[in-house]
Amino acid sequence: MSAVHLPDYTGGSIVNLMQSIATACGSSKRQYAPLAALSATQLARARHIVLLVIDGLGQRTLARHTASPHLRRHLLGSMTSVFPSTTASAITAFLTGLAPAQHGLTGWHMHMEEIDQTLSILPLTPRMGPPKFLPGDLPPRLFDHGSLFQNLDRESWVVAPRSIVDSAFNAWHSRAAQTRAYRTLPEMFACLNELLQDQTTSRYVYAYYPDLDSLSHRYGTDSQQARQTLTAIDTLVGGLLRDLRGSNTWILLTADHGFIDSPNRRVIQLDDHPQLAALLMRPLCGERRLAYCYVAAEARPAFENYVRRHLARAAHLYASHKLIAAGWFGPPPYHPRLASRIGDYTLVMKDNWTIKDWLPGEKQFAMLGVHGGVSASEMRVPLVGMLV
Repeated sequence: MSAVHLPDYTGGSIVNLMQSIATACGSSKRQYAPLAALSATQLARARHIVLLVIDGLGQRTLARHTASPHLRRHLLGSMTSVFPSTTASAITAFLTGLAPAQHGLTGWHMHMEEIDQTLSILPLTPRMGPPKFLPGDLPPRLFDHGSLFQNLDRESWVVAPRSIVDSAFNAWHSRAAQTRAYRTLPEMFACLNELLQDQTTSRYVYAYYPDLDSLSHRYGTDSQQARQTLTAIDTLVGGLLRDLRGSNTWILLTADHGFIDSPNRRVIQLDDHPQLAALLMRPLCGERRLAYCYVAAEARPAFENYVRRHLARAAHLYASHKLIAAGWFGPPPYHPRLASRIGDYTLVMKDNWTIKDWLPGEKQFAMLGVHGGVSASEMRVPLVGMLV
């Protein structure tokens, strides 16, 4: 059985990296320790700081991909993601500088008691039933956190895909930053090159690239498609290093999470466990690797008994409140709705198991590459850094 690999919020996680960056860019907030491997003092000397987040580039993926000479040459080490190790929680940490304990976003599917609806949190669309609000009306109702850029004493930019740059989620989390949209990977690097050539204004640039994640989900982490994309990223990083030489720019590259492959034989379909499904008050929330279960008080003994008898090979069963107390989501203070967003129980999947339910009308699809769990492959991400 794979070991549980938890976030290191004391100085070794992406949250600590964001503390180092924020302090280097003039923020006076000191909510977390700086990243032990890269201090704010080191970063602050540079004219520009760029953080390039490659969705899904785990430390294991980079270590196995030898055709990444630039990334491997400038590897400073590795960090942990946050818990859960998934885009909704980790990208929000990059954009706010907060751990999930504070920003309160705990997975792809979240039940939001404020509107009594389960949402796919990044597009802000309901999992079932008609929307009660337009996506653009939801951020002020659901998010009480600011963006990191609002705290910085430095001109800030967000470079993101054209398909999402103006989404309600991104617009809320990009407040106080200027935005640039791109369509292709080379176009993203062209945007970075242009923004970082400025000789008079100090800038912090956050850039996000999603395609390695989507390809890894569909084809697997070691697929030709994923490898080709990583090679293309590495080549363009090499070009950016050459173009920016002498510009006094820190180029940082990391990821929101890593990946693990889960073949069909390792998928627990909730349809195959009708007795368990009948004990749930609402559909599963969270992720395939990390399911939040809402169970009425009178059904909890039966729920615990069923999981232990039938799913013990595949899942750890936790009372969700114990994960908060143990610091998995981050240190206190806690978001006031954190407990309501993680259900009564959490199923943390073992090895490479996943769990999935499908609602009537949902389009079913297989997903070979997955994340959100607590394996080292999912939790550890690289930190690539170079001052040019």
